[in-house]
Amino acid sequence: MSLESQIIPLIQKGFKEIFDHEVSLEELALQPTRKEFEGSFTFVMFPYLKVTKMAPEAAGTKLGEYLISKSELITAFNVVKGFLNLSVNENSWIDIFRELYTNTNLGQLPTNGQKVLVEYSSPNTNKPLHLGHLRNNFLGYSVAEILKANGYKVIKANLVNDRGIHICKSMVAYLHYGKGETPTSSGLKGDHLAGKYYVIFDKEYKKQISQLIGEGQSEEEAKKNAPLLLEAQEMLRKWEANDAEIVSLWKQMNEWVYEGFDATYTKMGVDFDKFYYESDTYLLGKDIVEEGLEKGVFFKKDNNSTWVDLSAEGLDEKLVLRGDGTSVYITQDMGTCDLKFNDFGFDKSIYVVGNEQDYHFDVLFKIMKKLGRPYGDGLYHLSYGMVDLPTGKMKSREGTVVDADDLMQEMIDTAETHTKELGKIEGFSEEEAKNLYEILGMGALKYFLLKVDPKKRMLFNPKESIEFQGNTGPFIQYSHARIASILRKADQIGVDYQKGFENLSKLEAVERDLIITLNDYEKKIKQAAEDFSPATIAQYLFEVAKEYNRFYAECSIFNEADQEVLAFRVALSSLTAKTIKSGMKLLGISVPDRM
Repeated sequence: MSLESQIIPLIQKGFKEIFDHEVSLEELALQPTRKEFEGSFTFVMFPYLKVTKMAPEAAGTKLGEYLISKSELITAFNVVKGFLNLSVNENSWIDIFRELYTNTNLGQLPTNGQKVLVEYSSPNTNKPLHLGHLRNNFLGYSVAEILKANGYKVIKANLVNDRGIHICKSMVAYLHYGKGETPTSSGLKGDHLAGKYYVIFDKEYKKQISQLIGEGQSEEEAKKNAPLLLEAQEMLRKWEANDAEIVSLWKQMNEWVYEGFDATYTKMGVDFDKFYYESDTYLLGKDIVEEGLEKGVFFKKDNNSTWVDLSAEGLDEKLVLRGDGTSVYITQDMGTCDLKFNDFGFDKSIYVVGNEQDYHFDVLFKIMKKLGRPYGDGLYHLSYGMVDLPTGKMKSREGTVVDADDLMQEMIDTAETHTKELGKIEGFSEEEAKNLYEILGMGALKYFLLKVDPKKRMLFNPKESIEFQGNTGPFIQYSHARIASILRKADQIGVDYQKGFENLSKLEAVERDLIITLNDYEKKIKQAAEDFSPATIAQYLFEVAKEYNRFYAECSIFNEADQEVLAFRVALSSLTAKTIKSGMKLLGISVPDRM
């Protein structure tokens, strides 16, 4: 039983006995006491001033005195303005530590019987993955792992955008300028090869626009009449008509791209349980339009187009099918919603997509609710902010994108340089050192992109991310390696840190603070799932690493004469390492045992 669950019912009784007021347990909450004040837990009095009819300090004092008189658990209290800070007896923290230390399911909550689908990545097959995709993939993968830790059955899905005008642009450019080039002949990954021709298309298209403007056309006319664009539009029509030659080229180029994506995903450390392809789903949803018309959810306009009126929901009218019967994005997304539910029968479906699509998903979810879908309330858009670099915004078609493969390799190379400068690879074989650089480089990259609240736009600074001090992945990884070294030494000298501290009865303040922080792990896992935010876990692990390093600086381990205290401090170190390793795994980050 947690300490909070023992203290909160006492506070509830205190309100009844002191203030003659019934407060529900759900209303009451404790928070960790801030480091600058004495105490373990803090209860905020301000929301209850109408009930207590007293100044917050006086009400807090009354309640503090009541808690001390009713429970041996509370040993002291202090009131700072309206904050009641409660100190808990040390034996309780020692008991909490023993409970955490013997927990074989650390970081894994019981199964809750619910199923959730997390869709992320969603790449286009006309270009390689870039920096923005890194945030998307790391975010989607981590959220999936956090939901698993909360007891959900999780399906990781990837909807690949493998058709459309943008794909045809790469194909047209390849036909004109490719000269039969392949990934093998060019030495390029398949996704990079396709991306090369997407950039070439844009370059040549702009030349044609300039030429047409020079011949007297307006810019708008020139953009519509440029031969390359007309050719791409014609190619899309042929693809939709299943033209054998076009489909064959499309399959070939996509195969190259998928091989490239697979290599990138492997390096990223992300995976998927199910792939959906837009070429299979783009015709879905037309039956739903008919259903919506029958139900009166949709209506037709004079030009035969079909719309939904969402003005009652605070939006506007939205097109769901063109007058000529062709789909728009929302058409196929409605169909894909049903497809995914039919495949998996999920309770929740999370879409990890950038915030430029906020309106689109707002419309989609409102439509599915109006259609009475049983999963309508379980749809959620995990909207995240874009990633900027010190050099500014990226544009795929102009070839100014920061390529994911290049950035990952740059981070690994930077980790190598930085680690060698600090002399942290003494005694490593070449293979061990190479593995360490990869762990550190990818850990730095993932942590930096995940430590920021997903909703916020962020600036990625590669140099800052690789530092071994401050709120970085390498700082936390180094803390784990330090503890692993301590555990190796303890094993070598025969310290029994599994159970050699049965009679421990006293804690140093810094030891208690570390236990308090470690005790928050389960709570942070729950909070991260509720908010769909890996940043909660990242910030928590930074606090754990800081608290451990404070403990390490203030408390001797191997120079401690009392063997029981020594065994406890090694055990406390071991629990810290397990917590760091478990938490970093939720972020998709490995931790080294040596540095």
